[in-house]
Amino acid sequence: MSIIPTKTGLIHFCGNNYQSVVIHQYLGMEISFHGAARTVTGSKFLLTLDSGRNVLLDCGMFQGRRKVAGALNAHFGFEPAGIDYVILTHAHIDHSGLLPKLVKEGFKGKIYCTRATADVATLLLYDCAHIQEYDILFQHKRRHKKDKQKLPQPLYRRQDVDETVALFEMVDYDFPLKIDEEITLTFRDAGHILGSATVFLDVRDHKLTTKLLYTGDLGRYHNSILNSPKPVPQPEIVICESTYGNSLHDSTDSAMSQLKNIVLETCVEKGGKLVIPAFSVGRCQEVLYALNNLFNNNEIPLIPVYVDSPLSTEATKVIRSHPECFNQNVQELMVEDSDPFTFRGLKFIASVEQSKALNDNDEPCIIISASGMADAGRVRHHIANTIGNSRNTVLIIGYCEASTLGGILMSGVEEVKIFGKIRKVRANVTILHSFSAHADYEEICRFLSPIDPALGKSAGFFPQLILLWSHIFS
Repeated sequence: MSIIPTKTGLIHFCGNNYQSVVIHQYLGMEISFHGAARTVTGSKFLLTLDSGRNVLLDCGMFQGRRKVAGALNAHFGFEPAGIDYVILTHAHIDHSGLLPKLVKEGFKGKIYCTRATADVATLLLYDCAHIQEYDILFQHKRRHKKDKQKLPQPLYRRQDVDETVALFEMVDYDFPLKIDEEITLTFRDAGHILGSATVFLDVRDHKLTTKLLYTGDLGRYHNSILNSPKPVPQPEIVICESTYGNSLHDSTDSAMSQLKNIVLETCVEKGGKLVIPAFSVGRCQEVLYALNNLFNNNEIPLIPVYVDSPLSTEATKVIRSHPECFNQNVQELMVEDSDPFTFRGLKFIASVEQSKALNDNDEPCIIISASGMADAGRVRHHIANTIGNSRNTVLIIGYCEASTLGGILMSGVEEVKIFGKIRKVRANVTILHSFSAHADYEEICRFLSPIDPALGKSAGFFPQLILLWSHIFS
């Protein structure tokens, strides 16, 4: 355990999660952390006011190794029925994925989020429930053959998602919403994925006023599609992500040039396949947008491109429906190119049969498929089919938890086990961080730099900065 002293109390670290941060002396508030502390998934941060109200910031699912993640996802560490409100920063499953379980176990309050987040989260949560139901059905068949008595159950089912999405309360960016007599909520654009937001809370509790900023996941400045993170009012407490708080990304401007070189080397010079594991929301569309520009500018020849992920296909439709979230460059491009995510030679794969056919197709092509960490989904089949051929490239374009297939490949292994079979890694495994949707340490500092460090002196405390979901403190 490590203990970091602050002006108002102590921050306690224990294992992979913060136990709690108690800031009672001046602020009348307790903050407890139930995920995404010294790790990168399972974001759940609970604010308990002196009045007894409980506000949950995000309700994310732990991801990674099934046994470890399953144990962490089984229990919240707090009573769901005791939560008054949930404030959701964005739709990624590590921030939203346990909302239906929360509802299933008794939560009946409102879930505040932006309009785009509500649309994307609805899509992702139904998909997550479907995957769980399918996996459990498979496990039941397997365990029945082994005559095991105790059968596993999904964390939630699709009917729980029905009840969850009915609780969404949509809030526009930059609109101060008075949730009740104590709490005012303002969302600002975080620039991470469609609809993502930073959370600014003005809490008036027992005549004390506390201004709290929760960043959620911060996006990058000069994002190719979305707006840059927007400035926020001055806070007294900052809960800030730091996924790449000890790293520096390549410039976002270099992403297209690097992708161009990889496509030319793999598909043109070698005549191979380029397999890109990509998250269905955000990363997939960024790659499509980059390829669209490269084709339009005649920087790469016409190469077949396949998006082999039903979820990515539906997510792209949702993203198209929210052009108000696009930055000025994309808005201007859409005057001439009404759909910057579609181009000649692009095909969205629907059926399993079409997906399997790609494995038998030996032509040079680009396959974009979920999941981004290659821990599930059709992309595992494509990697298994291509990893043994030196003509091919597997391009990792985002964060991969170390135990996932993507993380294992990033570590530089010479062989890897996929679907129970050991396979030689002969394909080129390339890592490209310039597509990352997370701010690096310079961008985090840029976002935080306007905050006045003297803001809280009159009340006898200094602004508290709590960095989360990183290995900075390891």
